[in-house]
Amino acid sequence: MSTRTYTVTGMSCGHCENAVREEVSALDGVSGVTVSAETGTLTLDAPDAVTDDAVVAAVDEAGYTATRAE
Repeated sequence: MSTRTYTVTGMSCGHCENAVREEVSALDGVSGVTVSAETGTLTLDAPDAVTDDAVVAAVDEAGYTATRAE
């Protein structure tokens, strides 16, 4: 299990946060998701089997763009 942070662009409100949270939470194994439109971040707890590509695709499905924060 690891905690990862991503930068998400395009979010501006609580609805945006909920859309991202729903898509990312639906990934198998994700046990915790925190999303902030104010800071433009997504933090999640997931096993290493959940790839960055899967997370980025889930955020894209919600209508936003994500990149892994260093």
